[in-house]
Amino acid sequence: MGAGGRSIPPSVRKEKPEALGRSPYAKPPFTLSQIKKAIPPHCFQRSVLRSFSYVVYDLTIAAILYYLATTYIPLLPKPLNYLAWPIYGYIQGCILTGVWVIAHECGHHAFSDYQWLDDTVGLILHSCLLVPYFSWKYSHRRHHSNTGSMDRDEVFVPKKKDGMKWFSKYLNNPPGRVLTLLVTLTLGWPLYLLFNVSGRKYERFACHYDPYGPIYSDRERLQIYLSDAGILAVSYGLYRLAVAKGLAWVLCVYGGPLLVVNAYLVLITYLQHTHPSLPHYESSEWDWLRGALATMDRDYGVLNKVFHNITDTHVAHHLFSTMPHYHAMEATKAIKPILGEYYQFDGTPFYKAMWREAKECLYVEPDEGEQNKGILWYNNKSL
Repeated sequence: MGAGGRSIPPSVRKEKPEALGRSPYAKPPFTLSQIKKAIPPHCFQRSVLRSFSYVVYDLTIAAILYYLATTYIPLLPKPLNYLAWPIYGYIQGCILTGVWVIAHECGHHAFSDYQWLDDTVGLILHSCLLVPYFSWKYSHRRHHSNTGSMDRDEVFVPKKKDGMKWFSKYLNNPPGRVLTLLVTLTLGWPLYLLFNVSGRKYERFACHYDPYGPIYSDRERLQIYLSDAGILAVSYGLYRLAVAKGLAWVLCVYGGPLLVVNAYLVLITYLQHTHPSLPHYESSEWDWLRGALATMDRDYGVLNKVFHNITDTHVAHHLFSTMPHYHAMEATKAIKPILGEYYQFDGTPFYKAMWREAKECLYVEPDEGEQNKGILWYNNKSL
């Protein structure tokens, strides 16, 4: 199932058919410039018209879904209307996840050649989804600069075995995993923004809404205020809608889809950086290229297209984050021969992979007896 894993003995394959061989962790025999030369030059060209076409396409579908839901669901007899709203929420949430991805492109300056345009579009789209655009942009940029580093990565930084919480052993079972996944997918995103949960450790309290928090530098603080202003403006708009239409209406039309967006963006990020075959590095071993390659392309079926292929082109995205998403599939095909074993892909359905990784990837530690202690792997032995 994975490209680039080492061969797995038949006996292991029989016991664990879903297992992937470990990704190579030695310094690769190629450079970033050699990878870039393998990609057709047009893949790095950003088109304002083409980028906006995806915005228009996604928002048009979202508007149609909104019209159909608000026009026809209230006409359905009970209890069919109670069933229809969650269906609408899920489909609309998937479409709005695509909108979230486009704003993510803006944060990487992959939307256009104009930084002001990228930031304007990104601020509007992300604020409408209650995402602090500039706050996330800067922390996410540092994630890309430090991927795979145990000391400096910004998100889904795994714990070492001796750093696990005392209650972790009570969650290492099926009911515990269900609870953990439920909390992660529903509260994970707001907890990350508010309290930097699953992020790197700072010397003091870190919050994405705090312009003077340790995540940001002095030159970034004004833009953090802009992010907060965007969130406040949209929150006020939602309040006015709740007054006019009712809280239940806002929760059905906006709240349900937003829960789906938050769940998918957490799940996508989690599965891109959490896999038994992916290494993590201490400072003694980490370098940017090896860290960028310690990521996993995944398969979400038809949702790959809905999510603008952020799911199955993540390796290329980490190598060249300013590349527009509409060239990422072509670029991925071009770099596979260069990357060879260093390219990792797992075609396990995401809902199965989510459960497997929650079970097998509890903490990281170096291999037993390995002289090099700077390379850590996921493990799930008894805590």
